[in-house]
Amino acid sequence: MSSQAPTSADACLSIVHSLMCHRQGGESESFGKRAIESLVKKLKEKRDELDSLITAITTNGAHPTKCVTIQRTLDGRLQVAGRKGFPHVIYARIWRWPDLHKNELKHAKYCQYAFDLKQDSVCVNPYHYERVVSPGIDLSGLTIQHALPIITAPPSRLVKDEYQGGNHHPAIEAGDSCQTIQHPPQDSFTSRGLPSSALASSGIGLSSPLGENYPQIPHSSQANLSPFPRNSSSATWAGSSTATYTQTQDPQFWNNNHLQTSDNIPLPPLTNQQPPEFWCTITYFELDQQVGETFKVPYSCSTVTVDGYTDPSSLDRFCLGQLSNVHRTEASERARLHIGKGVQLDYRGEGDVWIRCVSDHSVFVQSYYLDREAGRAPGDAVHKIYPSAYIKVFDIRQCHRQMQQQAATAQAAAAAQAAAVAGNVPGPASVGGIAPAVGLSAAAGIGVDDLRRLCILRLSFVKGWGPDYPRHSIKETPCWIEVQLHRPLQLLDEVLQTMPLSSEVRPRGFFLG
Repeated sequence: MSSQAPTSADACLSIVHSLMCHRQGGESESFGKRAIESLVKKLKEKRDELDSLITAITTNGAHPTKCVTIQRTLDGRLQVAGRKGFPHVIYARIWRWPDLHKNELKHAKYCQYAFDLKQDSVCVNPYHYERVVSPGIDLSGLTIQHALPIITAPPSRLVKDEYQGGNHHPAIEAGDSCQTIQHPPQDSFTSRGLPSSALASSGIGLSSPLGENYPQIPHSSQANLSPFPRNSSSATWAGSSTATYTQTQDPQFWNNNHLQTSDNIPLPPLTNQQPPEFWCTITYFELDQQVGETFKVPYSCSTVTVDGYTDPSSLDRFCLGQLSNVHRTEASERARLHIGKGVQLDYRGEGDVWIRCVSDHSVFVQSYYLDREAGRAPGDAVHKIYPSAYIKVFDIRQCHRQMQQQAATAQAAAAAQAAAVAGNVPGPASVGGIAPAVGLSAAAGIGVDDLRRLCILRLSFVKGWGPDYPRHSIKETPCWIEVQLHRPLQLLDEVLQTMPLSSEVRPRGFFLG
């Protein structure tokens, strides 16, 4: 430990200040401070462990240290600033890997209280864990889910949005978490986890995830695309997987027409192609059945309303009330009565999308963009938007980066898989080696349909779904819509056609025909 580092005998404020200086930037400053303060206070009575934490962090793990433990909670997760997460992951993100996902950690053999050992205490020493490639694939923005058992509590214990006044916020007593139990999908598999030898042998450059034939976005350009912090103050959590939004964000910060780099240089358009004829198409479903024709929205209508009324001919209103369904259930009939003024979708800049809830009842949204802003794994949360709230739900530049990265990752995985078959990948016993069989196979199988999901929003009226509700998926909700965004689909087509894939390493299903 350096001579300037504090010791356990110092005041909590001094210790927190020192440890804050070693943050890696993966979490907001306010969240990081709350998490560090909480940990230091818990360790004040265990001075030897607090000294171990200070030594580990201030020396970047240069010296061996003992376990730093906190009490394990009933569900294994730690709550900080209204968010829940696995404690060893939270502190590893703060001090070691800012982009870490929850299934990428493996404890060191000498760690006696590692999270996976299921003991009463949990070690949160970031240097008692190593980052590994997870056998399940998320590809940093796209969840491939296995059949996952989900157990729900009796309806009285669930967070619900019944046919009450829409401004009623469900109260959750302190310490009373929802009883829904889920096994979350595996997390991301990115090119950083592939053996460098496999990438090099397949001809994929390590400096750019897209290879030398694909341009990179300058780092300074990427840094300023999200003026709001990732964990926006407008979102609060109701239950384990439902984020609620009651405030209105200020769209002036988000208009892509005014995005600039740190040098105040306007960002260039993502493509020089002419935009497609329609900026989106909207499809209405009741349970898992499509009802009526798909509604197409031209660029001349930058705002479109989806409501429960009956105008059959409007260009900027998709009126669900005029759609008939001979197989309509009683649940769908009841829910349709409460759509009312519905929602407004606003198209901004080069392709950002905002939603305003103008119904008297909340709506529930599936949005990879909001997942990332809330610090959750893609597809891991449902976002409840209250009446009058105006929320950004899609960022085209973020989506473009995701599709570039995921397409390149699938290409890299296919190349690494081919190298593994040829015997060119070091095994798990080798220095720096991993066992690639399962992960590479799944990554190499990512297809165009998987990437297309990045360009889709889904929204349910009145009723939510997920672990906090009796409905496991949106296809079990009584009435919902799917919005396909055409500009992102155009960009995806461009990305796929530009990828320098050879027939030997082409990921399965990337192209039709």
